[in-house]
Amino acid sequence: MLIELNHPYFSIRQQCELLDLNRSSFYYQPARTSPVNLELMRLIDQQYTQTPFYGWPRMTAYLRRLGYTINAKRVRRLMRMMGLQAIYPKPCTSAPAPEHKIYP
Repeated sequence: MLIELNHPYFSIRQQCELLDLNRSSFYYQPARTSPVNLELMRLIDQQYTQTPFYGWPRMTAYLRRLGYTINAKRVRRLMRMMGLQAIYPKPCTSAPAPEHKIYP
């Protein structure tokens, strides 16, 4: 680690200043994921493997049918954290129509 807690010459404040690092960033401990979110993520992953075409609206309805009181923003955030996205045909915008005239 770049910052030594028991450095003989430099305090933590001086070391952070030399590294151009805020002391709050040095002491920050990221929050852990709650057990409820882990359970929801497990259920979302389980359902996504069966039905990968479910987006966040259908996934929200699925979780509500299971008895969870959950809103769409939370499902959207959890799916984004997991890297899941509904599989469906995307618009093909780069292919020109064959009857359109090409101008020079």
